Amino acid sequence: QLRLLDTLEQRLRNEDSNMEYPVNLKTLPQRQVASVRMTIPAYDQEGILWHTLVRETEHLQLQPDDPCYCTVTFHGEYKETDVDVEAQKTVRGTYPDTEHVVFKTVPPVTFASVTFQGPYDKIQAANAAVAAWVRDNGYVFDGPAFNIYHVSPHETDNPEEFITEVCY
Repeated sequence: QLRLLDTLEQRLRNEDSNMEYPVNLKTLPQRQVASVRMTIPAYDQEGILWHTLVRETEHLQLQPDDPCYCTVTFHGEYKETDVDVEAQKTVRGTYPDTEHVVFKTVPPVTFASVTFQGPYDKIQAANAAVAAWVRDNGYVFDGPAFNIYHVSPHETDNPEEFITEVCY
């Protein structure tokens, strides 16, 4: 994670992207989630988790909570391959665990975030903006980074319509 932040900080110095990405402090409340945690080949392959979640819970007819948060948490240190990633979707009610899906209560979390609209190639600049803000405002990184997907490929095929929130 430190290497990623160093790289992002260098990029931020080269681009004045933090003006394009305003940072907010927020809190996600305690919530009940359907969770899949796996080691995947690379960050851009997190779809594996979502396909597993959908496939294994189809028969359960999950009721999404309101609001429904679809998040991905990046556990452990930053690395290029074999990354530890967890996908979560907030649900209402209780359900039995499946082979890869665990239902659990997640505690509230306070975080700094940037929300952007558009394709996922903007995510690196959004990460840099949040990382710089955390550093510049005297906060510390205390827990894994995560993304909230407000509008994702599940809702639209048009990447220009994606809405992603990068959180630390």
